[in-house]
Amino acid sequence: MKKYYVTANTAEGLINHVSSNLQNIKQIIILKHPSNSLKTGLIQQVIDSFQPNYEIEVLLSSLSSKYLDGIIIRDKSLAVICDQVATTDIKTFNAIEIDCSLFIKDKPVLNKELEKKITYFTEKAYEKFKTGLTVHDDLETIFINEMDFNRANELAKELIQRIMENQSERNRVSTTYHRLFGTNTADGVVNEVPHIIEQMKKVFYIKGRAGTGKSTFMRKIVEACEDYGFDLELYHCSFDPGSLDMVLVPELEFCMFDSTDPHEFFPTREGEEIIDLYEEAVKPGTDEKYEEQISKVNNHYKSFMKQGVKELKKAGEYREKYEKQFSFTEEEKNAIFEFINKQVIQ
Repeated sequence: MKKYYVTANTAEGLINHVSSNLQNIKQIIILKHPSNSLKTGLIQQVIDSFQPNYEIEVLLSSLSSKYLDGIIIRDKSLAVICDQVATTDIKTFNAIEIDCSLFIKDKPVLNKELEKKITYFTEKAYEKFKTGLTVHDDLETIFINEMDFNRANELAKELIQRIMENQSERNRVSTTYHRLFGTNTADGVVNEVPHIIEQMKKVFYIKGRAGTGKSTFMRKIVEACEDYGFDLELYHCSFDPGSLDMVLVPELEFCMFDSTDPHEFFPTREGEEIIDLYEEAVKPGTDEKYEEQISKVNNHYKSFMKQGVKELKKAGEYREKYEKQFSFTEEEKNAIFEFINKQVIQ
């Protein structure tokens, strides 16, 4: 089982990469209902049904760990996703929408005030994240001014040579999936890095500071892999979605990722190593030279991130109240699942 995110709460608001991951999927089922609990329960039933015989990709929810956005079973060319993540372009994929409310007798009059509260606190969170990113830019400026970008480019070239040693170019266009390995949720800041990298034989932990070119470094590797025709999994930053946090190449069993706070890890097994762009390409003594300024900006930006997460938590509390409006029996849930299983899934 593979787990990752296709949605995220970021400084640019909610971002959604679900359509990228549905490339070449022939059968897409969209579950329509206001209750995330119901849809998550149905998705879990699909997982339990197919997990013994198929590799399943679980789309985790940026709302909280209580929910799921969907699942993909590539060997069956099948996806089951929630309506709230179904983008308009998915309709061109010949998706089928199932209105789950048709199977449920109890149809409550929904509390619109709760919906407004959820939206209000979620939007407040995005405002905090956006301000935090603006502050974070000041941190990047410090290190950009002390950075040797020629050395960083040399490091990228050296790594590309290592990765592509004994590899020949494929006469094909690579497929790229856009994802996230974590995000900001009502539960706090979460990530699935250990789970995602555990199957990779070669893992590079990219260290550095803000503005030291970690994302740019990884994009150079991406370009090389595309030139060779390898399929790619690109994991975007859940704070600044324009930035790249991880590159994974399944065919090469290779992965590299931004291993700095708030997703800082260190090598624990053979085949893993650190590439430190600060040590390799930043003028020595920069941390010490700007210590007071770095500390001030760092604390400032982190305070906005914490405030943003608090707002998401408030939104989550109202979402829990919203979910309590719904009532459905196991029989009703099973009826929906049976319909999905017998009438739709081939």
